Amino acid sequence: MPHPLDSFFAPASIALIGASRDHEKIPGRLLSMLRKNEYPGKIYPVNPNYADIDGLACYKSIADIGAPIDLAVIIIPARAVLPALEQCAAADVKNAVIISSGFAEEGGDSAAMQDAIAALARRTGMRISGPNAEGFFSQMQRVAATFSPAVDVKPDVVPLVATTRRIGIVAQSGGIGFAYYHRAKALGISVSYVVSAGNESDLGAGEFLDYLVQDPATDVILLFIEGIRDVSKFLAAAQRAAETKKPVIVTKVGRSGAGERAAASHTASMAGWSAAYDAVFAKYGFIVSNDLDEALTIAAVLASNPLPRGDRVAVVTVSGGAGIWGADAVALHGLRVPELSEPVQAKIKILMPPYGTARNPIDVTAQGVTSGGLQKSVDLLTASDEVDAVLVLLSLSSEVRKPFKEAELKPVLAAQKKPVLFYSYTVPSDFARHDLAKSGVVVLSGLTHAGVALRQIVDYAKFSLPKPADEARLPARDLCAHLTSPVLSEADSKTLLRAAGIALPDEVLVKDKSELDAAVARVGFPLAMKIQSPDIPHKSEVGGVRVNITTKGEVFLAFEAMLNNARKHRPEATIQGVLVGPMAKKGVEIIVGTMTDKTFGPMVMVGLGGIITELFRDVVYRPAPVSAEEAGAMLAGLKAAPLLNGFRGAAKADVTALARLIADVSVLAARHAKEIAEIEINPVLVHPEGQGVTIVDALVVRRK
Repeated sequence: MPHPLDSFFAPASIALIGASRDHEKIPGRLLSMLRKNEYPGKIYPVNPNYADIDGLACYKSIADIGAPIDLAVIIIPARAVLPALEQCAAADVKNAVIISSGFAEEGGDSAAMQDAIAALARRTGMRISGPNAEGFFSQMQRVAATFSPAVDVKPDVVPLVATTRRIGIVAQSGGIGFAYYHRAKALGISVSYVVSAGNESDLGAGEFLDYLVQDPATDVILLFIEGIRDVSKFLAAAQRAAETKKPVIVTKVGRSGAGERAAASHTASMAGWSAAYDAVFAKYGFIVSNDLDEALTIAAVLASNPLPRGDRVAVVTVSGGAGIWGADAVALHGLRVPELSEPVQAKIKILMPPYGTARNPIDVTAQGVTSGGLQKSVDLLTASDEVDAVLVLLSLSSEVRKPFKEAELKPVLAAQKKPVLFYSYTVPSDFARHDLAKSGVVVLSGLTHAGVALRQIVDYAKFSLPKPADEARLPARDLCAHLTSPVLSEADSKTLLRAAGIALPDEVLVKDKSELDAAVARVGFPLAMKIQSPDIPHKSEVGGVRVNITTKGEVFLAFEAMLNNARKHRPEATIQGVLVGPMAKKGVEIIVGTMTDKTFGPMVMVGLGGIITELFRDVVYRPAPVSAEEAGAMLAGLKAAPLLNGFRGAAKADVTALARLIADVSVLAARHAKEIAEIEINPVLVHPEGQGVTIVDALVVRRK
């Protein structure tokens, strides 16, 4: 099915506005790169200062060309860009890439020029990439609409091609996007597209991602992002990638304060709150990598291997030390290196000298290379149902020796029965890389990255999109009457939650001591008492909490003491009274909360609760709303998950009830995102299985 960006990535004709004869400068390099990569379409240089450039007729303006133009590449001073775009629109140019810089990244009037570009795109329908972009490269269509030296063609160099599957690259930094391409090419990874999004006045990372998701020539996607502007398009593309099981590897920068400042100045947009990005990535099964070489290793493994069926790894080597190191590298990431069964060991032992080992790691020794034992061991392991992946560690420094024969290795790897990774602990020679590439092998040179890649593809193989939230479980209600102040007290917060359909214990707000007898009769002993004020969020810090009260005398004394403490420590606070409620049964303390991210909207969070929440920061976020199933997956992702599953003989907690509560709170946050900024329920006591949960404290913050 045709895509709206087909004519962008595969233009039949290109106009270079600002073209130059000087190949040392960016305008001249743009024409040079197009021609070196043998662009098959028509090229129209545009520059009033030349009659011709490199044998091509040069036009004074886009209007003088008099032929259809699919793509205009613009590299002229910033203040001349908007008039040039107007001329492009008048000439019915379909798409434009603005290489020129000096727009929103500079602020002030320059930012206003970028706004005008965006308005022009909306008004005319022309699709515009940039400004401040490095262009793009469509390898399939030989469109090098970029000045990056990474796409330069050297006629005397034989390209290294190890994969038939291709990766597509979208980057909000042109330099990094083409760095991915440059390194991928060095590894022998085939590439479909590289696109630099620039300042995203019109086209953004979301639409480029959407194009690669639907593109049949792209099998794996690499993303480098600072912040997302076209959020709805990005999320729709992420959904499609998850549904079609097309892997997306993402690097998100701007996570530190300094990084966020740099992101803001570089792309004229705040990078956003990284926890929300990670929550979105997790929801759609994106593989997160914060290292360039690691990301490429994961991409290489995905482009050259099938997904594994499990987490059992066989480590095969010609060096005992390397085998131990390889086993450690995969075990470090929670993968299993199981001892092979006696029958499988017996078959492998035949292939090696007596001083080798077949247990796993499997050391066929250096002799195994020349005897064919290495190849035959790989054959056996790819056929065995005892392991799910194979990691081969060897030295590939030789310029003449071949450890594998193409006729034997290629069919085994082409069968795609399971992932087989190859790591060289010496610097691999070009000879070895090219020879193994014929069999479809990408030689890896980072053992830690290989371990990470195996872990990531095991997890990705298990990923499936969570079911949508069951919003019908929580009845839709108008809560505006309960949002009486910017920050609600605990009592008011709980009243709002009850009104929304969330179950809470029966409690009484006592405003005068004359009401205490009735409150005690209703609640019963033992009970807890807490001062209530929208101005006192941390009640214990002002002596505003009493627990395990068992007599009426204690009730009256506590009431007076808490009021006096509050007036003493916070004389300006508005005191609503004292909340009297039953003491909850013991349980695992969990925090459930929601907050609103400026990019992605409402988020739901769960973590280890109580007073240690901020100490351990063991929390998991997801975009709201979530289903109970997805909430259960969030709980499983906590480091503290064993506490809910019967740690050290304790009773298994009621995870089902907790998951339902998380789901309901997430629906509440999403439904009332325009009214409620934050909800915090801390702690939630999770009782033994079948006994439910108890909300002990709650806080609701109104949206400004």
